[in-house]
Amino acid sequence: MIEKFAADLALRRLSNGHISATVGRARAWLAWCSAHQIAPEAARREDFLAYLRERQSLHLKSETLKKDFGAIAALYDFLGCSGQVAELTEIRKRYLRCYKSDAEERQDISIADASRLVALTLKTRDRAILLALLKTGIRRGELLSLDTSSVDMSEMTIRLKPTGKRSNRTVFFDRECQDALARWLKVRGFEDGPLFLNSARDRLGDTGQKKAMRNAGLRAGLHDPTGPLEARFGAHVCRHWFTTQLLRAGMRREYVQWLRGDAIREAVDIYFDIDPADVRRAYLAHIPQLGI
Repeated sequence: MIEKFAADLALRRLSNGHISATVGRARAWLAWCSAHQIAPEAARREDFLAYLRERQSLHLKSETLKKDFGAIAALYDFLGCSGQVAELTEIRKRYLRCYKSDAEERQDISIADASRLVALTLKTRDRAILLALLKTGIRRGELLSLDTSSVDMSEMTIRLKPTGKRSNRTVFFDRECQDALARWLKVRGFEDGPLFLNSARDRLGDTGQKKAMRNAGLRAGLHDPTGPLEARFGAHVCRHWFTTQLLRAGMRREYVQWLRGDAIREAVDIYFDIDPADVRRAYLAHIPQLGI
């Protein structure tokens, strides 16, 4: 069941990270059903609520619980169990709203902080990862899925693989990022394959990427592993920095949205044609230079 579910998610072109997380959450639900001698296809509202109470007892955040039940709903939708999907929809609407008191903001780092992060990151691969995240604003899953063929060094562009979250697949980088990527490719070798490798020369995984970001944050004094979300450093902080700095520098909001790959939200936006050449010029004029 799980293997077929994962294959269905892949067919929908969801990112590897999203598939892995969704499958893991669905697997946890199935394990709970097995431990409580409940046939998953026969689960009902009281079973879902019992699972919710158990998860709440672990003091998980509302966002985590929403993802748990989103994955379970996706599993039952895949299985064609309309009754369970309807019950889960009602439970998610009634019990899984995320209140402001439960939410935390991401860390907001400065240009000086970003410069210090890069300056203190001496490992060639990790410096290239850090600059790619800071200068393009891509998600960590998008970064990990990059191949050498994804990067056009002369045009200073990256072509991302399609995902359900991204509306635009082209992002740009500047000379500082170009230099870091060139140094890494010289160390890595220019043969085709995953852009970022682990020590076994396999594609770098999420654990390795998180470790690299955590170590960079610790060196710069920007990561507290035991602190709240706003005290921890990770890939999403780079995406937040990218967005914030471009907007503060005066870049047009719709250009920033285009680079982020945000979905069109307003009907009028459908009729607004964005020229990538214009975005590139604006990007190069507004992206902060870190002086490295």
